[in-house]
Amino acid sequence: MEKPRLSQFKQAMMSLYWFGTNMHWTAILITTLPRQALIIGGDSVKGQTLGNVLLAGAFVSMLVAPIFGAISDRTITRFGRRRPWIVLGTLMNVIGLLGLIYFPRPNDMSSLPLYIAAFMWVEFWNNVATAPFSALIPDVVPANQRGSASGWYGLMTMLGNFVGGMTGLIFTHNGVTDINAIYYFTGAIMLLGMLGTVIFVKEPEVTVKLPPFKLGEFIKGLVTPFSNRDFTWVFWTRFLMEMGTFTVQEFLQYYMGDVIKKFTLFGTQLAENAESAVSFFILALLVGAIVSTLAAGVLSDRFGRKIMVYLSSGLQAFTPLVLVFFGTFPLTIFLGIIFGLGYGAYTSVDWALASDVLPSDVDYAKDMGVWHIAMTMPQVISTPIAGFLLDNFQNVGKSNGMPILGYQVIFVLAALYFIFGTVLVRNIKKVR
Repeated sequence: MEKPRLSQFKQAMMSLYWFGTNMHWTAILITTLPRQALIIGGDSVKGQTLGNVLLAGAFVSMLVAPIFGAISDRTITRFGRRRPWIVLGTLMNVIGLLGLIYFPRPNDMSSLPLYIAAFMWVEFWNNVATAPFSALIPDVVPANQRGSASGWYGLMTMLGNFVGGMTGLIFTHNGVTDINAIYYFTGAIMLLGMLGTVIFVKEPEVTVKLPPFKLGEFIKGLVTPFSNRDFTWVFWTRFLMEMGTFTVQEFLQYYMGDVIKKFTLFGTQLAENAESAVSFFILALLVGAIVSTLAAGVLSDRFGRKIMVYLSSGLQAFTPLVLVFFGTFPLTIFLGIIFGLGYGAYTSVDWALASDVLPSDVDYAKDMGVWHIAMTMPQVISTPIAGFLLDNFQNVGKSNGMPILGYQVIFVLAALYFIFGTVLVRNIKKVR
């Protein structure tokens, strides 16, 4: 049955939850988590402490997303298949933020297990909500509007990243960042985003009832989408791009504190500390992303997905390569704009690309949950690897007159991930 066309307002509201969850994760991953890992573990093992927290949380995410995607495919209520899970997951997610506030203790590694447990709780319930949410575009949007709807998704991603990234600046006073206030603010935004989406999105009536959830068949179903060649290549290209992103993103705050140190632009000091300095990078990223996000989604409907992915991926690879050789605050802000142009375009187009190659017309959320693993598995792999490399090469570099060696190593690694992710797009045949 042909899906009705959606107004721009409804497309925006559909992605409002995505604004909230991206604000949530950017605030945590860019500002609060790196700061708390440093507070708990100290400077010498901050990278590995951060990597261990993310490894545990992302592992949970990787498992939960496809399971609850499949369960939501089989959920039939008068409120829809996806919305009940979005509501429940968001409420429990917000409760988990309290653990992230009150469990960590300064210079006390014995507080790390409880902090990791709270982070795993947040990851679990966030994915209970986001996996069903991921199926809304293929559920609700007609094929000829997926580029536009994906553009709104990309825009909300960028706006969420911006607001989350700016929390370090907004909640820093007299050189001290109020981590607790950031978590309370994050919880409020999550609730507002969830309410906007569940109130304004009308899910279509279920016309095909799937068989009951069975674990054995579910596990088999995780492998089934990879029998589709195009889905497999979309998965691995996204995987590599996320490997690059998480190799750099989690350590930006440390890079600001260890390498940049002086946060002046045109002779004016903009930031008081590394936490607030990261906010200016996110602001610069938004400037680039706002230009490319909606435009790339619409242009991909007209000219094809691949060309937009090639251009956007190339811009993302360019940024860490430059940072290998140069490290000043003005240059970092400029590169934030360049990265934003690429990241914004890639985010909007890639969602449409994934929707185009879904193997099943009736099992959307499960397949999108499998695709979602391409966004979560890199956190399990890339961040612990990068944290280990950062700590160890920094120690080696400091002993040999190369004080930023660790950062140079992880930036080169990130660029390689981006380059390979770009090259592999040519193997996708179903879409142009």
